[in-house]
Amino acid sequence: MIDDPELFRLFKAESEEHLARLDDGLLRLEKTPADQALLEELFRESHSLKGAARMLGLARIETAAHGLESILNAARKGEAPLTPETIEGMNAALVDLRQRVQQALCGEPQPTAPPQPPAPTLPAIEASVAAAPPPATAAPPPAPSVTPAAIPTAAGEAFRIETVRVATRKLDDLLTQVGELSVIDGRAQHRLRLMEELLEQWVALERRRRSVGRSARHGAKDEAPLRFGGLLRQARDALFDDSARLESIVKLLDDQVCSMRLLPLSTVFALFPRMLRDLARAQGKEAELELEGGDITVDKRILEEMKDPLMHLMRNAIDHGIEAPAERQRLGKPRGGTVRLRALRGNANVLLEVRDDGRGLDPAAIRQEAKKRGLHDEATLAEMTAAQLQQLIFTPGFSTSTYVTELSGRGVGLDVVRVNVERMKGDIRVESAAGQGLTVQLRLPLSVAATRLLLASAGGRLYGLPVEFVHTSRRVRETDLFTLEGRLAVLLDGQPVIAARLADLLELPVAKVANEQPGAKPDTMACIVLQVGDERLGLLADDLPAEEEVVPKPLGAPLQRVRNVAALAMLGSGEICVVLNPADLLRSAHGAGAQVGNAPAGMQSGATAARPTILLVEDSALIRAMEQRILEDGGYEVVTAVDGVDALNTLGGRSFAAVVSDIMMPNMDGLALTIRIRAEPRYRELPVILVTTLASDEDKRRGLDAGANAYIPKPSFDQRVLLDTLKRLVVT
Repeated sequence: MIDDPELFRLFKAESEEHLARLDDGLLRLEKTPADQALLEELFRESHSLKGAARMLGLARIETAAHGLESILNAARKGEAPLTPETIEGMNAALVDLRQRVQQALCGEPQPTAPPQPPAPTLPAIEASVAAAPPPATAAPPPAPSVTPAAIPTAAGEAFRIETVRVATRKLDDLLTQVGELSVIDGRAQHRLRLMEELLEQWVALERRRRSVGRSARHGAKDEAPLRFGGLLRQARDALFDDSARLESIVKLLDDQVCSMRLLPLSTVFALFPRMLRDLARAQGKEAELELEGGDITVDKRILEEMKDPLMHLMRNAIDHGIEAPAERQRLGKPRGGTVRLRALRGNANVLLEVRDDGRGLDPAAIRQEAKKRGLHDEATLAEMTAAQLQQLIFTPGFSTSTYVTELSGRGVGLDVVRVNVERMKGDIRVESAAGQGLTVQLRLPLSVAATRLLLASAGGRLYGLPVEFVHTSRRVRETDLFTLEGRLAVLLDGQPVIAARLADLLELPVAKVANEQPGAKPDTMACIVLQVGDERLGLLADDLPAEEEVVPKPLGAPLQRVRNVAALAMLGSGEICVVLNPADLLRSAHGAGAQVGNAPAGMQSGATAARPTILLVEDSALIRAMEQRILEDGGYEVVTAVDGVDALNTLGGRSFAAVVSDIMMPNMDGLALTIRIRAEPRYRELPVILVTTLASDEDKRRGLDAGANAYIPKPSFDQRVLLDTLKRLVVT
């Protein structure tokens, strides 16, 4: 008997599927015994059922499935003849296997039909396969071909299918269509508002017409305008009813589809106890994992995207955090360390927290590594707050380990954490105390399909900001802004917050000013305070028209990575809106000279931030020197490599803002290099630009299919194109 309800449900569904496929396959095998593909399929089904039984400790089912698997294995390898008598023996073995499954699911043997001759044992069947075929009279009776799902459990009970397994791809497609339906619902609401305005204008026009026409017509009454107004009201009321019903159905359908995708966090949490135990033993350490909140259900995509980040955080906790038993005793700590994985659910988000009681972060080591890698100079690092300094550990390739182990030291894990969390529109917070441990919090939105945006206008266009990153918004005047150590700032709750104009961060051309925007108040502008982790930025826009729920569409090739842009979305009005990336906006503001975060009064400005580093891959020394000069004149630091193999080795040594590569190179060409880069999760967001003599449309398609963000042919090479492309892709 299976005690765990969730495992019971899963095994019941899977075993019924395996048994049904085995039953159907054996029937087909009787007609086509030479069908090798069918034998392979039946072998896989029996093997999968055996594996599931082994995982649950169902020894009797495992033994029966293993016997059937052995027969099929011998047949598919051609080691034994597949005769009709052998297939009948397989059918009898399937009956025995099905009965054992039913006993495990029901806790007691199932009642059987009228007595039949006993089915041969599995060893006997195997022996019959290896030996000559027995006489026809020795063949056992055919096994019933009815699957368990088709047999009523009690007399008169109606046939009922309790569960249906659906491919997750179909659920994803259905969720996308629900999102599109939500957009249509928003557009219907927009049309309803337009009709309301039209009706109001008609009523006002009709009043004026009647007051003027009453004397001109000497009391004659024109019925046509009245009828038109009545029809307009009737259409308005009908549209209102339809819109209300559509909104209700969309909400219900959205809730149902989302609930179908919900899975408990224990699905992922269950992967870590044994992993942590094995990692600790391999390191000669003692550690215990505490789990909390595994019963919280979240969208399956959150589970998929968060498995790797949580795994990397666990590894870091063991390798860098938890001390050896002797050292812990010397420090007055228990010999065994504790790693706690906790989940908390809020109204609109879920918080995943990984906490250990190890040594914590070393600020001096972080500063030393950041300076070594050229991320910041010594003066800037000295001015950073503890929170800003701790965020550096998520920089690509960053590692304070002095040696490389199988677990860490390559600077890969925490970069994967940052990339995956940002892709899910989440944020990361770090808390650490020297000698007391480290806490990493991943805050993620519950909704992964529809997103609610705060719309902001700048330069005459609308841009969307995910509301989960909006701390507050208000209107400010030019007189409310002031300069703090050369930077624009605004007061928030009595504290200065560095500000930046949205039009400047997006490098929009100078267009209409705020007081020319429809509905904007003279001499005022909107200030949206963004918060990503512990950092804040006041974003100055022309106006804030509204909030709207949309279904973002990710950028396709070759625009998979555009600085400050996360996706595109269609608004209810039919207008295409650019969904902005708050984390990128913070980095862009930092690169533009605005210090991000809550700036204490009197903070001194740091030195100029380090230049972005480009990896230039080119086998020709002449072309490599020319392109290096162009990039350096454009304000970039350049590291060179002579081919794809050299580039991959160089990538692992430090972080880069982008890769600029030729295609035709020895050892490993640019296409193979791009494919290898995209295969690494830590390089998923790294811009790759191919600069090559191959200029045909087919060559360009191959480059973009490999994962390049841009393709610049050398015959039409213009250094401005390269620099403009880098400016668009590189997040400074």
